[in-house]
Amino acid sequence: MATFEVSPWLTPMAYFLFHQIVLPLYFGKIRIEGQELLPKSGAVIIAPTHRSRWDPILLGYAMGRRVTDRDLRYMVLLDQTRGVQGWFVRRLGGFPIDRDRPASSSIRYSVELLQNQEVLVLFPEGRIFLDNQIHPVQSGVARIALQAISGQANLDLKIVPVSILYDHPAPPPWKSGVQIKIGAPLQVKDYCGDSTKQAARQLTENLESALKALHQ
Repeated sequence: MATFEVSPWLTPMAYFLFHQIVLPLYFGKIRIEGQELLPKSGAVIIAPTHRSRWDPILLGYAMGRRVTDRDLRYMVLLDQTRGVQGWFVRRLGGFPIDRDRPASSSIRYSVELLQNQEVLVLFPEGRIFLDNQIHPVQSGVARIALQAISGQANLDLKIVPVSILYDHPAPPPWKSGVQIKIGAPLQVKDYCGDSTKQAARQLTENLESALKALHQ
């Protein structure tokens, strides 16, 4: 799989444009809770709910470079990495996965990012849902996390649950509000004593419970 590097010149420009101008103009109020819980170093999976195409931009605003001095990497649908949009997405931290035929190369690339101590955004519900309910969490986040640790036993990997709750059902209308709630990280190594299947199931269940608690 090709390497998708974050552009050192485009990313700061895009952050300034969206975070200082576009988001404040579009949203009536952006409320953020729990930024003090964000790890400032080490491998991190950000596991947010997914309700709008605004979500990645809001995540960058709430926990990206301006907050943690770290860039976020995103696994995005293959279609989003094509054309003009794709040119920007790939240079702002995105890399593709085909949801209908998920390639092992995308999984390997995710694992490599984590083993290189980066911050990876994975939407655990699997796709956008146009409501404010928590939908079943898929096992992909847990399996990627456990695979990363299995290949690097001393990896200090944490999963951070995040609730993105819009005041009105997505897509959010002009000047609507949004609340971003960041939960306490789940320490992946705490699940490594069990079989991989059991560990993945327990980690998935705990992540879903954490998202439900945040979403209240």
